[in-house]
Amino acid sequence: MDTVDRSRLDALRARVVGWVARKYLAWRSRRGLDPVTLLPDYALTPLRRDGLDPVPAMREAREDAPVRHFPLPFGVTAWLVTGHEEARTVLGRTQGLSNDFGHLVGQAGIEGGQNPGGLGFTDPPEHTRLRHLLTPEFTLRRLARLGPRITEIVEERLDAMAELAAAGEPVDLVRDFATPIPSLTICELLGIPYEERDEFQALSTARFDLFGGAGAVFDNISGSLQYLRGVVERQRVEPGEGLLGQLIRDHGDELDTDELAELADGLLTGGLETSASMLALGAMVLLRDPESFALVRDEPAAVHGFVEELLRYLTVVQIAFPRFATEDMTLGGVAISKGDGILVSLSAADRDPRLTPDPERFDPRRPPTPHLAFGHGIHRCIGAELARMELRTAYPALLRRFPGLRLADDAGTLDDQPFRTTSIVYGVDALPVALT
Repeated sequence: MDTVDRSRLDALRARVVGWVARKYLAWRSRRGLDPVTLLPDYALTPLRRDGLDPVPAMREAREDAPVRHFPLPFGVTAWLVTGHEEARTVLGRTQGLSNDFGHLVGQAGIEGGQNPGGLGFTDPPEHTRLRHLLTPEFTLRRLARLGPRITEIVEERLDAMAELAAAGEPVDLVRDFATPIPSLTICELLGIPYEERDEFQALSTARFDLFGGAGAVFDNISGSLQYLRGVVERQRVEPGEGLLGQLIRDHGDELDTDELAELADGLLTGGLETSASMLALGAMVLLRDPESFALVRDEPAAVHGFVEELLRYLTVVQIAFPRFATEDMTLGGVAISKGDGILVSLSAADRDPRLTPDPERFDPRRPPTPHLAFGHGIHRCIGAELARMELRTAYPALLRRFPGLRLADDAGTLDDQPFRTTSIVYGVDALPVALT
């Protein structure tokens, strides 16, 4: 058989295998079965942690090969990037790599998946157009108007926690502090009615837990977008003071309802669960480290450095939006072919010794690093400064109000808390605390 015939046979075989895989995954999803259970255990390793730390296998992978073949079922070819330098190269590259959602749906084998749109799954020039519309709303000057409201939200949550404790009720730092603060902040940012905040919050969480099944993830995206379309339609009639109302006033003729809903959904998913996880896991760091606790409580000037180190150390968004090669390329000395998928482990890259000495240790006085907690390049989190504002406001206020904060007596140890086992956004589902 000559080379041409063999190439055609290989291509045909790949199409048949892909078709069978897609049909089988769709069949399992329709029957309530979990496609993630089809993945070999090693394929979930980038999402696993040992407490707050990436599992040792991720460090070993980085030391062995910062760009390594990451075979997935049904012949899907992918590469896992764990080195910091290599990760920045991928995230910063604008040519030869695509974030387009269609690639992800095709690789995952999900039929009829709802495209969430927004910035993360969009390529230039469409990405450039949308980002240009949003960027003015996320300048430091424009975000400064939210500063007083963030302070009010934090104080309201601290008051509510104190009332629970005074009434002898349990206080859960996730439920009562970490989740409401970013939820209410995003409601304020977008102009979501206050009375709808519970529904708004619920739309974000489920899609990140892969054990819900890939089909369920897409169902959750569809439900979120359906809700947000309704919000946009109401705002078109009566634009509010938030970001959605401003976009409708300034660019209403340029953006249809779907585009606005997709942008709002991207801000919801990018800013709620991530900030909530940071607030909860950061509190765990403070509870286990008395030096950091005292530093944040007593030294206002040290809070900025503490937050930057915390972002690097936790890197709660564990993997970046998947990229797909649109041309042959070399990355870290490894040949990558057109059509291959690339997964960047942000959590592993931010523990790379090439980034900073002794990266496994949390050091609140460490000089700032070019960490990847918010990504890098054109897809870097547009709400990074808003997240920093929340963290810098919430931690000192919490510790000054409750200087005796500690884990609840019946909660075991910090290591016993219900960490998420396979979530793209790492977090903890509960953190019971005593306030004195």
